[in-house]
Amino acid sequence: MAGSEEDISLVCSVKICYLNNQGNVSRQIANPKTFLQLGRNEFRDIVLKVECGKVQANFKICDMTLHTRFVKEGKSTISLKEPPLQMFISNCPVGKLSMFLKVLMAKVKSSKDAKAVSAKDRLQALKPPSFQEISPLSTIDINILNNKVGCNITGKSTFNQTPKSSKRKRDLDEKENTTPSRKVVAVARPIAPRLLTMEQKRVMSAVLTGRNVFFTGSAGTGKSFLLKRILGALAPENTFATASTGVAACQIGGITLHAFAGIGSGTAPLQQCIEQALQKGKSSWKQCQHLIVDEISMVDGEFFEKLEKIAQIVRRNDKPFGGIQLILSGDFLQLPPVSKKGENRLFCFQSEAWRNSIDVNIELRMVKRQNDKNFINILNDVRRGRCSKDVIQKLKATHKHQIDKDGILATKLSTHKDDVDIINNSHLEHLPGQLQVYRAVDSCPELARFMNNHCYVVEKIELKVGAQVMLTKNLDLQRGLVNGARGVITGFDIGKEKLPIVKFVCGIEQAVNYEKWTVRAPSGIVLMRKMLPLQLAWAMSIHKSQGMTLDCVEVSLGRVFECGQAYVALSRARSLEGLRVLDIEPSSIRADPKVLKFYSQLDYENSHQTEIEDYL
Repeated sequence: MAGSEEDISLVCSVKICYLNNQGNVSRQIANPKTFLQLGRNEFRDIVLKVECGKVQANFKICDMTLHTRFVKEGKSTISLKEPPLQMFISNCPVGKLSMFLKVLMAKVKSSKDAKAVSAKDRLQALKPPSFQEISPLSTIDINILNNKVGCNITGKSTFNQTPKSSKRKRDLDEKENTTPSRKVVAVARPIAPRLLTMEQKRVMSAVLTGRNVFFTGSAGTGKSFLLKRILGALAPENTFATASTGVAACQIGGITLHAFAGIGSGTAPLQQCIEQALQKGKSSWKQCQHLIVDEISMVDGEFFEKLEKIAQIVRRNDKPFGGIQLILSGDFLQLPPVSKKGENRLFCFQSEAWRNSIDVNIELRMVKRQNDKNFINILNDVRRGRCSKDVIQKLKATHKHQIDKDGILATKLSTHKDDVDIINNSHLEHLPGQLQVYRAVDSCPELARFMNNHCYVVEKIELKVGAQVMLTKNLDLQRGLVNGARGVITGFDIGKEKLPIVKFVCGIEQAVNYEKWTVRAPSGIVLMRKMLPLQLAWAMSIHKSQGMTLDCVEVSLGRVFECGQAYVALSRARSLEGLRVLDIEPSSIRADPKVLKFYSQLDYENSHQTEIEDYL
């Protein structure tokens, strides 16, 4: 019972505790598949309709408290004073829960000004009981939500933010108090939903109907955005978000595919991997109903086949991948799987496991990262390995671009990781002034190594005035403070933390505070790292830049050694004006023939599907 993405009703796990006069639980009911829906009764009161097993009830929402601290985990609590009860919601799709609570909050707030119907008038009205589904949020509702509620919900408000419980309080909370941070309640943020394209809606529809889906597309077509929307539409307890690399996994709040599987590097023989999975990954495999894999292009085909065998044996289910729904995302025309020299590379789509399991293949075509059609056409040619004289000339002409601005230098994308560390450390060392050192604070310090492999930010960063830096997290989309935004350190504030002051390309200059990253361990435990959302940015590896959008990029393609590497590097730029290519030859631009053949078949399938949809 997945429902549509826009539907604000919920199907989730609910426990209702009825309270007596002393506040103790007098009766409770629970059901893992409870239906919740907002509506209005015959007197236009806000009503919460609950179908919890055999129990069906409509609760009038008048005086309530919302506990929203764990919305991002698919959990919330609604406390009512009349009747006195607590409703514990869990295992709810995060996106749907967030929208549900936003609508509830806005509608209750807007109804506060309406004249209440007296008990006498209700009795005399003789109206038959009725239930009408709540209307969508209007502009007035959104204004009320933004202006009256704001970003922080006070303890005295009808809607209370949950205080930190002693059970969940850790040393990290005490350290948090020393660093001022923005307190944002998920359900009180301004509502500005970004609409899905028709292509993205096709993917979402396939996912919500339980199909095994692979969706792809060139850089900037909204794959990451869609993946996050999909995550928000699925029950979190049974959905595992994974990726082929730790960096990609961190971007979606997940873990690496290897960590999920519980088989280490996965290079051991199949039987040994099965034994490892039965010991380390059994609970994950058993619990999983939806497996999301981002950057699937970098997953080796043999490893993919091995995973299917493990899933079938651990789950004792002969269906493809043991009956788990697969949701795969990536671009095989970007970085390929890592293979040893001389070994024949097998892509996932070449494997028997892929042919047996994937029902739907969809390519996203609408580019959102770049607006310049000329640049988009160049990138499309490079992606497909097409290298005309015109493309080469246009890219070579960028070497004259003056993209350094206000002390902010272009980030050099390097084909080799070792070069990146040498460049960054050398530039930092040669800067004058005092070195400031910042260290991450982890909720579980003994798992710091795991966090280093799965979290986008490093354990330690050293900075000086003049250091070239890059944001590693979205802070303020409207002001241009987004993941990949470039800047330069102009100073340090006078507070205890000596937070770095950064001047960004967009013109904003401000102190950058600590932010939080969460990573879900294979055991299900949510780990948290608190760190400055910055990294040194004189240089960056092409591999690590995958999925990012950069303001000013300098690329040297003379040492390209992989198919798709040149395309990944060039497509990091937001525009042709923000790109400087130092050296490029036709041999730098290449695409794997096997991948091109796969995408030609995909083109045919998608065009055929489009013709059918147009006809219908």
